[in-house]
Amino acid sequence: MLTRLPDTVQPGLPAPLGALARDGGVNFAVFSDHARRIELCLFDGQGTRELRRYPLQGPHDGIWHAFLPGLGPGLVYGLRAHGPYEPDQGHRFNPHKLLLDPWAREIVGRFTWRPEHHGYELGHADGPRSFDTHDNALHALKARVAPPPQPAPGWLNRPRHAAADVVVYEVHVKSFSMRHPGIPESLRGTYAALAHPASIAHFKQLGVTTLELLPVQYHLDEPFLHDKGLVNHWGYNTLGFFAPDPRYAHDRSDATAVNEEFRRMVATLHGHGLEVVLDVVYNHTPEGNEHGATISFRGLDHKSWYRLDADDPSRCENLTGCGNTLQVAHPRVTQFVLDSMRYWVQEMGVDGFRFDLAPVLGRTRHGFDPHAGFFTALAQDPVLAQARLIAEAWDAGPDGYQVGRFPGRWIEWNDKFRDTVRRYWLPASTRGVGRGEFARRFTASSDLFHHGGRRPTASVNFIAVHDGFTLADLTSYSRKHNQANGEANRDGRDDEICANLGAEGPTADTTTAQLRGRIRRAMLATLCLAQGTPMLNAGDEIGNSQQGNNNAWTQDNPTGWLGWDRADDGLCRFVAGALALRRAEPALRQDQWFHTAPAAQGECSLGWFTPAGREMHYHDWHDGGQHAFACHIDAAAGSAAATEGRSEHLLIAFNPEAEALPFVLPPGAWAVALDSAQVLPAGTSASGALEIPAHALVALRASRENP
Repeated sequence: MLTRLPDTVQPGLPAPLGALARDGGVNFAVFSDHARRIELCLFDGQGTRELRRYPLQGPHDGIWHAFLPGLGPGLVYGLRAHGPYEPDQGHRFNPHKLLLDPWAREIVGRFTWRPEHHGYELGHADGPRSFDTHDNALHALKARVAPPPQPAPGWLNRPRHAAADVVVYEVHVKSFSMRHPGIPESLRGTYAALAHPASIAHFKQLGVTTLELLPVQYHLDEPFLHDKGLVNHWGYNTLGFFAPDPRYAHDRSDATAVNEEFRRMVATLHGHGLEVVLDVVYNHTPEGNEHGATISFRGLDHKSWYRLDADDPSRCENLTGCGNTLQVAHPRVTQFVLDSMRYWVQEMGVDGFRFDLAPVLGRTRHGFDPHAGFFTALAQDPVLAQARLIAEAWDAGPDGYQVGRFPGRWIEWNDKFRDTVRRYWLPASTRGVGRGEFARRFTASSDLFHHGGRRPTASVNFIAVHDGFTLADLTSYSRKHNQANGEANRDGRDDEICANLGAEGPTADTTTAQLRGRIRRAMLATLCLAQGTPMLNAGDEIGNSQQGNNNAWTQDNPTGWLGWDRADDGLCRFVAGALALRRAEPALRQDQWFHTAPAAQGECSLGWFTPAGREMHYHDWHDGGQHAFACHIDAAAGSAAATEGRSEHLLIAFNPEAEALPFVLPPGAWAVALDSAQVLPAGTSASGALEIPAHALVALRASRENP
């Protein structure tokens, strides 16, 4: 950087948005449809002293821009936007507020919630309609010009797992390693720890292919958490959509070091065949509702960035439950989201995205539209053409449940699978689900996804995720225990499908402990062998508990960290074995819909049978008193199973009852491949009939000579 700043700016270019070091200087471009003037403010390297202000030129199609010659990476800056302060019209410009560039790739400073971050005067009788003149620059976050973009190391050679082979592992970067005995204490909780050999050994032993990381983009803790001395541990409150959060970095010396650690993590995981998918929050920002702060987007152009109440533009439309909703239907907001995604793919190396509250991305004036502009723009983007796209297919707005309606190659979290599997395997008092519903979910929910050319892998199946009870807790608690969250146990779901199976919480009773283990293994076996894309909640494979807290978003402590000191190694080996069976049998991981008639060339068919060996008929499906049954998978000649020399016939028996039941087997010789009750050893031969243990899923292979 020059010791003397230039006296004037050159016009510069309106693209790309953000700050780009090029041609011996830095180009700045920022979007605002309604600003009357935007100033670029330069600061010293620590971001504490403002050095100079320059007017940006424009607007040109809503873009303000300028070029500063002789400057380069490391330059610290912020923005001030001049325009109308007319809350009733949706405008909240206030040049007394220094604003963070939404496209910032490096962020300087440590944010704390202070009154001067608000565009209005707190405590004023007019509330948000008042105007605050206190300058917040000293305490505001600033952007720093990053080095020129570089392709992520090894991105072109990243893993490319076939859709049918993908097994997702949802994991929090910090929680995974904070108590891991095989990782040095100095590394625990960091990006580097997630790529440590001990972590990779666990992922590989387990058999997962794709890590889905809870949010790692730069986020803020909500002000009410700050007041309680708590933090947003999960990170669903993103401010810096182009910056890894430094709180997960081992080397926090500067933003460049944080970025490099993240890139090395991704490259290392890629080197071991593991994909990296980011959980992203392109639905709201930390600026909150109309009473919230002015930090970035609101001050640059509140009316363009956010969805406002059609009848009262002074109010934010809250479709997220977080106070505001990004207006992704605006072309520049669409561009912002796509620019951010391309950055994480090209420069940071990630393989895809899981979108929090994803219907927001497709909301127009008329509600959710699977053909909305954002989806169209994304579908044709050449950089993002191979990125995995995973939707949490519901938001908090009207008509917010959209499971099965996302377009093209999207895959979607399927909460109906979660609820059905829990009801089926938990005791009869909580069951409330028949064999037909369970069979539908086990075969990838064709009622939701078998349309428009979509494949079974569109259904992302799960039993538990970060939001809710862990698997261990849903079989150990009958009610939530969230007192530590500071909301008098009012937060978190009240209607989770769960059962304590004999005692609330930990127990020394052997019978209860054994029953819990059986039901957990039956659920996990169902997840691993079901058609669709399986997703494991990190820690469920080791019996991790949060002591009954089903909303541990504020628990950056042992409650929210994986309890490796209490790991159930036997359960982990069981899950690894179930996933190994899935890999070994193409019929269990195909990406074509099963047929119910005899399989044609190259196809697989599926038949359903009662324990008596009789094909299921209408009255069987609607017999609410009977729950045990079996599916027979027939892989015809030319199918993947036959071609790879695997089993051409598989039988999966389900017995959720409290007693063992005899099942009549199809003709021929069969061998046990998996017994979730761990009563029947693998390889046990059977013909004619087999007693299926209570609370168990048993998978059998037929000999190749069987009809």
